[in-house]
Amino acid sequence: MKTVVAQALFKSYSYLEYRKLMADLLKEGKSTAVEQTEERTHYGELNETRMHRLDKTMKITEGNSAKLKALNKNYLWLVLTESWCGDAAQILPIFNKMVLESNQKIELKLALRDENTALMDHFLTNKTRAIPKLIIIDKATGSVVGDWGPRPQGAIDLIENYKEKFGLIDETAKTELQLWYLHDKGVSTQNEIIQLLQHLE
Repeated sequence: MKTVVAQALFKSYSYLEYRKLMADLLKEGKSTAVEQTEERTHYGELNETRMHRLDKTMKITEGNSAKLKALNKNYLWLVLTESWCGDAAQILPIFNKMVLESNQKIELKLALRDENTALMDHFLTNKTRAIPKLIIIDKATGSVVGDWGPRPQGAIDLIENYKEKFGLIDETAKTELQLWYLHDKGVSTQNEIIQLLQHLE
């Protein structure tokens, strides 16, 4: 495990580097996808707009900010992601803001899923390479101590209920999911990760 983590970290990006990568690729009509398609570029454009808005408006709750500042251990958050992923666009800005609130207790690195399949395959969701996937590493030991993703529970429930009712995930489901994120304002994701960190402490 430590070897594949190290390989992913070697090819990883800071949040700002990742945002620049997204923007630069879009200027060329591309996404981070290994196989470039118009659909993935289109989603990349939507996600660029979402992330730009969330970078400006996303807030960490006062309670969660205090808990982040009170962490005893230092962590490295390694996130597997891709620019075309709608869930990642909603969640990465939250991760970034949480890291900024942590008084340097947490460092954030982003790695592309399809460049790191060996690592991704250790963290499958229902046997799929679902992203974003947060891998929490204890900086003192270099060991993976937890993981989270690809969605908060409320979003998971929404998609599962939709699939049960209609038998597939279509554009309507994706729209409903984005509306769920909009109304939630990142609070569910914050709360779930804080709970996980407190368990690790």
